[in-house]
Formats: sequence, structure tokens, C-alpha cells
Amino acid sequence: MKVSLFITCMCDIITSNVGKDTVELLERLGCEVDFPDAQTCCGQPAFTSGYLEESKKAMKQMMRAFKDSEFVVGPSGSCVGMLREYPKIFAGDPEWEKEANNLAAKSYEITQFLVDVLGVTDIGSTFKGKVTYHPSCHMTRILGIRDAPYTLLKHVQGVDLIELPIKEDCCGFGGTFAVKNSVISGEMVKEKSLHVSETGAEYLVGGDMACLLNIGGRMTREGKNVKIAHITEILNHHQ
Repeated sequence: MKVSLFITCMCDIITSNVGKDTVELLERLGCEVDFPDAQTCCGQPAFTSGYLEESKKAMKQMMRAFKDSEFVVGPSGSCVGMLREYPKIFAGDPEWEKEANNLAAKSYEITQFLVDVLGVTDIGSTFKGKVTYHPSCHMTRILGIRDAPYTLLKHVQGVDLIELPIKEDCCGFGGTFAVKNSVISGEMVKEKSLHVSETGAEYLVGGDMACLLNIGGRMTREGKNVKIAHITEILNHHQ
């Protein structure tokens, strides 16, 4: 099975190891992974800020970059969720509507791809520690991914998975929301940090690095010794 990696801006610029773990996971399961160099931002920051026409330039570039891909897989529910929105944005556009539908139909968040497409629930990984999982808003609300991450984590040998209280609450990041509404965002992540502490977990795990960096930054400033880890890091770990 041929898979094209959609790296996302956050992982490309800040947390490149997430890309490495994603590729290694896919290759371990028999996938042939390529990386289209022409890919760029999915357009979400500009789109959610109201710059529709400007965001379409990035979206069109993404459609060109992944035009020949069999599957497109990314380590972010938020960014993949944006690709799934392309058909609505380009509806009625004679030139791009078909391409928008094609990209959306073959795009998957990594845990969704592992469980729903490859049919894998046990990666055969081991990781020792107390873990709590933060289900990011875009992954659950836009993509509807709720069970796949938990299914995979529960099968990792050595993981003590602890339920995060009020897990459905937003961490306060929300992309440009954290910039435009910084005071509200700060109070939201403060509350999320409190809930993480209540679990007694050593690791906060999630599927979106933007959320994890936001929460992790808050916990660091509060002097809390909780490590953040993208779910691919746990799934690709061997002890």
C-alpha cells in the first residue's frame, strides 16, 4: 500500500520526530511511504481568520501536491480535518471541486488510518509509564475520531492509561484563537493543566502537537513535571 506523508507545518518546523515516528510506524506495517516535496500549509490559519481567497492558494497547492497519491496520512487531526473541508470550500468550482473531493476522500489522520484502513489495533509496541490522553477538538469534532487512539494505546504493553477528567474540554489553543483571545485561552489551558495533574500521569499524549505544546507550555510554567508525547512516539516505542 502506497502512502504519502502529510507532515503538517507544526511537525515540519517544530517537532520533526513526529514525522519520523509516523513514517516508521507505516513502514513497519508494510506501507510504502513517499513525501511530496510540493506540499505546504493546509490553509487552515488563513481560512479560520477569514482570508478565504488567500487560503485557497495553499489549498490548491495541496491538491496539486497529492494529486497522484493513493492515501494521504498526517499526524494531526486538525490539519487532516481541514483537508476534509475542501469539498465544501470548492463546491461548485468547475476546476477544483473534483480535486477537492478526491483529496478529502483519501486523507486520514494516522490513528484513523491504522485502525480503520489497515485494520491494526495492536502495533506490538511497549512503553512503560502512566499515560493520559487529550482528545483534541478538531480530531473529535471534525473528523469524528474518538475510539482509534484509545484502542491503540490500550494495546501498548506497559502503558497505564488513565482517563483525563472532562477530557472533551478545549485546551484553549484553537490556532489563532489563542492569539486573538489570549486571556480566555490562558484560563482554558490553566483548567486543562489542572485536570492533567489530577490524573497523576507522567505523560500527556495526544494526536495534535499544537494542543500538546500549548498544554505542555502551561504545565512547564507551573513547574509541573509532566512530559508531552505525540501518540506516534508511544506507538513507535520499544523497551
